[in-house]
Amino acid sequence: MHSLNTLLKTFNSPETTSSYLISFEGIEGSGKSTQIQNLCSYFESIGKKVYQFREPGGTDFGEQLRSAILNSEVKIDPIAEAHLFASARAQLLKEKVLPTLEKDNVVVILDRYIDSSIAYQASARGLGIETILNLHQDKPLNIMPHCTVYLKIDLETSLHRQSQRGNQKDYFEKENQEFYQKLIDGYDMAAESFKERMIIIDGSFDIETVRKDIIEKVSKKLGFNHD
Repeated sequence: MHSLNTLLKTFNSPETTSSYLISFEGIEGSGKSTQIQNLCSYFESIGKKVYQFREPGGTDFGEQLRSAILNSEVKIDPIAEAHLFASARAQLLKEKVLPTLEKDNVVVILDRYIDSSIAYQASARGLGIETILNLHQDKPLNIMPHCTVYLKIDLETSLHRQSQRGNQKDYFEKENQEFYQKLIDGYDMAAESFKERMIIIDGSFDIETVRKDIIEKVSKKLGFNHD
């Protein structure tokens, strides 16, 4: 087992010239799905080819794992959870993400990535961040996004927005408020650990305000001119 600082140094963004890997993170109700679509539209408007994948999922293997996890009626052991998500992630990287990034002028946007494992399994399930980072030491799991948009909202906002949806709850959405607070703590821990790539956005504002904030900060981070 390595120290946290040693582990953090082993992660790197893909070496690309005109293509970018971006991830979105946040608890339920943070607005990820809406803002991912908004950012996709922005990149398409400036001539980028955009590819979008979700985690777990994005491949036949990953989608089958997603269904098995989110529809589970029995508790999955935390370390099993961590390995299942890492397995789906590795397959997505190998099969879809990395080959796509080899193309010119593309943007790959991921709905969740390693920071979700830090929030859900390291924090909420109590495995600790070192366990998750150790699990991601081997290629391709040590690939990091060029930037990560973390839509930060508080517990009250999350619960209110979830109640307005009225959707049937999946495996994780059935958890209690203590679990959700630990998720927030976990995302904050990830943001503190990976300061360079993290873009923290206040997701409590209206959709348009959040959209503009994301585009401005992502453009600046990636070195794009944005008016």
